[in-house]
Amino acid sequence: MNTLRIRRGAIALAAATTLPFALAACSDSGSDSGTGAASTSAAADPARADATPAEGAMTADAPFGPACAGVPKEGAGSFDGMAKDPVATAASHNPALSTLVAAVQRAGLVDTLNNAKDITVFAPTNDAFAKIPKADLDKVLADKATLTKILTYHVVGQKLTPKQLENGSFETLQKGMITTKGSGENYTVNDTAKVVCGNVRTANAHVYIIDTVLMPQ
Repeated sequence: MNTLRIRRGAIALAAATTLPFALAACSDSGSDSGTGAASTSAAADPARADATPAEGAMTADAPFGPACAGVPKEGAGSFDGMAKDPVATAASHNPALSTLVAAVQRAGLVDTLNNAKDITVFAPTNDAFAKIPKADLDKVLADKATLTKILTYHVVGQKLTPKQLENGSFETLQKGMITTKGSGENYTVNDTAKVVCGNVRTANAHVYIIDTVLMPQ
């Protein structure tokens, strides 16, 4: 009997000793499961990170060039605001294009430009017009026929992408030809005018703001 009691006591002691280790093992297993879930969540993060370039790709057609920094961030004169208006109206909200807008108004081309579909406008800045001697500029502004000829020389009857400007030749509304060269964010028109803010969108046109007035041959 004593021997039987001793054996039973040993079994009970062994069970009592083993149970905490078994519980600890279960606890460790649960911890591993949690770690696996965390790893799965972490593995999902790169997938979410992969979405970032796709979102960035949506801005690939954004305006570019040093003069773009001067465009208002909000309101009708901002890029978002200009995209909602036809081109002549959109230009009127950009302070850097006030001389061009005044010239378009004098030539009576506001409705012509606003009602045109799918055009590209090479828009000279105020500084571009300032390169022309004042006496000559005043003479041009007073001559509607000459002014119209010059302004329509800045308009192409299709929407041009930067890619098309890399080595292009296009007929203008004035019926003359312009040539474009460049790549990336650096483009010139007729080898004289530099694009200082390109790929600006309006409701009916693509606009490339340039630093020199183009003169038809």
